[in-house]
Amino acid sequence: MLKSREELDAELAGAARAWLHEALAEAAHDAATPDAPGREATGPYTSPPWELRYAAAGRHCGPEHADSVRSLLLVEARATLPSVTRLYEQGTAAERRAVLLTLHRLDLGDTALPLVEDALRANDTRLVAAAVGPYGGDHLDTHAWRHAVLKCLFTEVPVAAVARLADRARGDAELARMLGDFADERTAAGRTVPEDLRTVLDLTAPADEGAHRATPTAVPAAPAPTEES
Repeated sequence: MLKSREELDAELAGAARAWLHEALAEAAHDAATPDAPGREATGPYTSPPWELRYAAAGRHCGPEHADSVRSLLLVEARATLPSVTRLYEQGTAAERRAVLLTLHRLDLGDTALPLVEDALRANDTRLVAAAVGPYGGDHLDTHAWRHAVLKCLFTEVPVAAVARLADRARGDAELARMLGDFADERTAAGRTVPEDLRTVLDLTAPADEGAHRATPTAVPAAPAPTEES
């Protein structure tokens, strides 16, 4: 869960806290001078100072705070589509995840959807989980969103990560069909059916039918291996 600046101030040691304040000041300066020469002229090999701070956040503030620090930098800089695209494409998995986690807090409309779509093609569960967060929940079209839910089930990303799950799944007969097919394929292959599939399938029923829907027998899948931040 992303932490606020106040929470970070309370948790970071002196040197890390000072580094954060300097980084946020640089980001705020960049946001306050949008017409400064070269702001949008930065290319793949040149970046404003705050973007360099973005990459160094884990080293200076610790990996446990890196997502929150990077998110604050993006918001403070009022990051544009070129900036978030550059940071995503050139970043590590952890840096990409922070971009995905922050998209809904930026004024980008649906222009950043290609980043979400790229993350959903990956096999890194950290990126998949971030891609189905608030921005994906608001902007993925119905077809892409259904496949994102199935991707979570296939890669064992908890469906609790899927933003607006109950809202978007309600009464979705096509999603119910896809879930049934997925369960049948797993059963035929002698593999367990994820417990989360029952959760999502129950949500696809209209409110007055939820209590009567039959669901596949699900066996909890083995937990996915943890990955380093």
